[in-house]
Amino acid sequence: MVNILHIDSSPRGERSHSRELSKEFVSGWRAAHPEDAIVYRDLGHYPVPHVDETWIAAAFSPPETHTPELTEALRISDQLIDEFLAADRYVFGVPMYNFNIPSTFKAYIDQIVRANRTFAVDAQGFRGLVEGKKAVIITARGGDFSPTSPAAPYDFQEPYLRTIFGFIGLTDIQFINANSLNAGDARTQSLLEARAAIQDAIAQW
Repeated sequence: MVNILHIDSSPRGERSHSRELSKEFVSGWRAAHPEDAIVYRDLGHYPVPHVDETWIAAAFSPPETHTPELTEALRISDQLIDEFLAADRYVFGVPMYNFNIPSTFKAYIDQIVRANRTFAVDAQGFRGLVEGKKAVIITARGGDFSPTSPAAPYDFQEPYLRTIFGFIGLTDIQFINANSLNAGDARTQSLLEARAAIQDAIAQW
């Protein structure tokens, strides 16, 4: 049995393309692998807190020195990291906002990228602790940010996600980018291509 963590980050509901496509992936996977366990987290409608000064003080001090206040500051982070590490695979639905990711997803990343939990620092430098896992990241973009597009240099979404997840050791990542969703006829074609990529990914994942 495979444990899958499915996360959506769009604040939109039924009008969200990233939600629609990530749901399509998970539904297809569940149909093919009914024995697998899927945990769902909706960051768009139920955001996690941003880190604050108390969180930072707790995260960068030894646990044995923590006061009740510092322990409480990391409680949500600990829950999110435990959930993250319990998964074998990840499905993320992520819209593009201002060339990058929504703040809801950034807040989540800040909670789970934590020293001695998802990465370590030793004599050789930084070392990711999240190993042997896979992810599919499904993005929804209003414009065309494909590699051959003039707008490609403005894509800070995929490079950032590859970098930050790679930092914690998650490097086996497949991106399915639905581009040109604000472009009429191009949107229809882009969604068809994204759905075809989803079916291919389900078969190969």
